[in-house]
Amino acid sequence: MHRRLLPLLLALAGLILFGQGAWIHAKALLAQVLLERAFAETIATGRDTKPWSWADTWPVARIEVKRLSASAIVLAGSSGQALAFGPGHVEFTANAGERGVTVYSAHRDTHFRFLKDIKIGDEIEVTRRDGKTFRYRADSHSVMRFDQFGIDPLANGYDLVLSTCWPFDAVTPGPDRYLLHSTLIEPAQP
Repeated sequence: MHRRLLPLLLALAGLILFGQGAWIHAKALLAQVLLERAFAETIATGRDTKPWSWADTWPVARIEVKRLSASAIVLAGSSGQALAFGPGHVEFTANAGERGVTVYSAHRDTHFRFLKDIKIGDEIEVTRRDGKTFRYRADSHSVMRFDQFGIDPLANGYDLVLSTCWPFDAVTPGPDRYLLHSTLIEPAQP
């Protein structure tokens, strides 16, 4: 009896873990659909629009890497709750296209999964909630501890940093972060 029970319990545990993993990815995909709608309404009306009534955040930008067919709506703030639904605009950093450093952060296994495929020289397009679009060129990347970023948000340039956990293929969280550094090329036409 016990010999049959153990494999059954292990299979059940595996099914539960698989279901939890699938739920995380399904939630991320559904959230992006709702965020796209809210972002379009924000641009059309000029008012911040929450993607669902109980949301404590709202869309502030869209980030695109056309070579990779990658796109994600960026949310205000970088709390764990916001990052569950999309990339977050890190507090107290510049808005895209403004002097300083704009920092967006997201999970490596959902919204910033494409970062592992970015090449130096790739173009990254950011459309803000006011409809203005800015193009950046990927310049370099680095790996730093989460508490040692060393990013000065008030720097003189016009820079964009995309941040996610490192290494890309890890299955548990760790202290290291991958940072993709990009420089503003020129504003694109709206």
